Amino acid sequence: MGPKIIDGECYKDHRGSLFYNNDFNAAVIKRIYIIENKNVDYTRAWQGHKIEQRWFSAVSGSLRIQLIQIDNWDLPSKDSIVFTFILSAGKLDILHVPRGYVSSIECIEEGSKLLVMTDYLLGEIKDEYRFDGNYFKV
Repeated sequence: MGPKIIDGECYKDHRGSLFYNNDFNAAVIKRIYIIENKNVDYTRAWQGHKIEQRWFSAVSGSLRIQLIQIDNWDLPSKDSIVFTFILSAGKLDILHVPRGYVSSIECIEEGSKLLVMTDYLLGEIKDEYRFDGNYFKV
């Protein structure tokens, strides 16, 4: 199964707004953190995990997330298929990134923040892979 958006919703009434995602099961989440790029000109690319899964959600602004499934962790194909998603803080959409993918994270608006959830604790496994930002033909 590849990456997919788990649709969130926003309910508004006279009291304000309620952002929710009733289809997201957080039972396997062990760690959360927030990424905020230094500006809209910076792209955080390409980092990923062979074993770890991640879930992304925009908590402010909007972000472009690009994902590539790695075919060979020692020498991945430079012509891999790129999956592109836009996450916005307007509702609580969650992007599931299965194991085996690297990501590129780019802010579309200044001050955008990305909530990241993972299924492993920091240091629990050695599973971080990085490739040069220009490695893949995107």
